[in-house]
Amino acid sequence: MKRTTAWLGLLAVLALPAAEAANQEIRALYQPDPAQPGKNVFVNKTPSTGYCTSYPADCAAGNRYSFRVPVRFDSVRAINGNQEVGFKVPANWRSLTVTNPVTQKSETVEVRISGIGSEYVLSYPAGYLVGLPGSDFEGHKRLWTTGRWDAPGSNCNWGTQQNAYTPTTYRFFWNTPQEGWCQKRLDQRYRLAEMSFNTVDFVYELRMPNPLVMSSGLYTGALTYTLGPGGDFEMGPGMQPNDGSLTLNFTLDVQHTLKVDLPPGGNKVVLEPAGGWQRWIDGGRRPTEIFRNQPFFLSSSSRFKVMLQCSSLGGPDCNIGNNQVGYSKFQIRLTMPPGIVGPGGADGWSSTLEYNTWLGPFEPGRYIDRKQGMLRFFISPRFLDFLKPGMNGTLTGDATIIFDSEA
Repeated sequence: MKRTTAWLGLLAVLALPAAEAANQEIRALYQPDPAQPGKNVFVNKTPSTGYCTSYPADCAAGNRYSFRVPVRFDSVRAINGNQEVGFKVPANWRSLTVTNPVTQKSETVEVRISGIGSEYVLSYPAGYLVGLPGSDFEGHKRLWTTGRWDAPGSNCNWGTQQNAYTPTTYRFFWNTPQEGWCQKRLDQRYRLAEMSFNTVDFVYELRMPNPLVMSSGLYTGALTYTLGPGGDFEMGPGMQPNDGSLTLNFTLDVQHTLKVDLPPGGNKVVLEPAGGWQRWIDGGRRPTEIFRNQPFFLSSSSRFKVMLQCSSLGGPDCNIGNNQVGYSKFQIRLTMPPGIVGPGGADGWSSTLEYNTWLGPFEPGRYIDRKQGMLRFFISPRFLDFLKPGMNGTLTGDATIIFDSEA
């Protein structure tokens, strides 16, 4: 009988936990508000979770926001008496860059962590550890040499008291007005076999760029913090997180307004001398200027530029006329409403437009909502030679003025 040998190959695999990263999205919106034209700021649209949902007044007073991340810190060794447990967080301002992928223009956002909260979990009831069975609060209080847990050490101060505790847990919140260790010392009589921080609440503040100098669109960027010993966020010696980093992903949405309105019939401009034509008809004296002032109404929250398009050989002159009467040239002088700064830094800038030439940038010092500017259409004296006594007819010409949001 032929002998057959079968070989069975085995692959031994050791599955190690992958390094993870916690992520938090922060979204902010700028939209001009006609009811508050002087308020040109981003509004944080990120729903708060954690601390600020429980104590909204505490956060609103300081323009602060919070989020709760499912990061857990566990002690990797027993915590002995007289050992300190606490926090170090990035309480100083840190900068990140947000960029518009279309225009490639960038701005700077600043963020700081101004508070931290969590719930510590003990391996045994606090009352049991200090010899007071059933006395939850007194048990938690006696564990620490410097008073109960919600009375933090140096570099931190009290938040709104939570005092939410069970025999084995204590939920708390500390403000972090400055950077540095904020710790509590375990009473030397006790020993914690295991301790953990179950989820973490971060309270943050923002410094946002000026939306008036940004073009419309989405700006994105990210800021990554490291978690654990030696990192940006530390929870004391021997406290190891289950995530290695925390990334804040920022999206700033800029939705500008640029709108130009004419009064009814304002798209048809009739030029005539001051006082009308009768003076020339009666006396035969040629007018020194033929013109029309045409108001317009501008709403703008961002920089823009302006260009004149017409039948022209260049410069400020646009053609007007017909084959029967003859031809001449007219010009257009643009006067911006107050609050719009033009080239050279002039507020309420005024100058004559030029054919096929962009003028600008024009920048609002604040949101301008339907403010009146002026367009002056005129034929200067040097182009009035076509006027002769007894002539009759209509000269026509077209002009287009383009207001374009700066990209």
